[in-house]
Amino acid sequence: MSHDQAAAPLFLDAGEAALVVEFGRTVDPAISDRVLALDAALAADPPDGLRELVPTYRSLMIHYDPLRLDRARLIALVEERLVAPATRGRAAALWTIPCCYEPPHGEDLAEMAALMGHAASEAASIHASALYRVYMYGFSPGFTYLGGLPEAIAISRRTKPRPPHESKAVLVGGGLSAIASFAMPTGWYVVGRTPERLYAPERTSAFLFEPGDSLRFEPIDAATFSALDARAEAGEVVARRQAS
Repeated sequence: MSHDQAAAPLFLDAGEAALVVEFGRTVDPAISDRVLALDAALAADPPDGLRELVPTYRSLMIHYDPLRLDRARLIALVEERLVAPATRGRAAALWTIPCCYEPPHGEDLAEMAALMGHAASEAASIHASALYRVYMYGFSPGFTYLGGLPEAIAISRRTKPRPPHESKAVLVGGGLSAIASFAMPTGWYVVGRTPERLYAPERTSAFLFEPGDSLRFEPIDAATFSALDARAEAGEVVARRQAS
């Protein structure tokens, strides 16, 4: 166990109405497990004045009403929950996510592959061979940050953003992979596209994954992408979920 994994958390203020409980400085499954355990413990029995919980790779941000819950009491409650954390609301799931690496969907695949010394088809196979962990959502609704990117394609992000990509782009950059629900400029490399909608506000659960879930990408061709994309846009979940 690393120092980060075993260290006592830091309590950091984020303005006057948010507390960050920081468990480490690295992207690590053991640190993420500690974040999610505290998140579950507080969500299971929230104190009066707690407004929102925001888990990240290495910390949990706790938004609270300082007129109803003071900082010292909140820290004491966190320390109590750390002694006997709650379990997650549901078991972590393993997802299989369809992904088309073919043109025009893998817009930057060939460029990324060449920079890392691979053929495009080899880079796609490497990306699809990995088991990824869902660490967090951030930046925009449904933007999913994934750990577990193979070192062979762990490229740095671009120094300057590229023009907007299409929605549901599968990305790599900075040693991570990600899925972007919405079209936007990015410094990541677009290596594929999934037909699945990770964010759909009309669903009972607007976000498809939960932090701590695992996923694999299943390569599909462009024709299969078009068929699955139509089904997903009609409201069907085209990814497959199983208990991990």
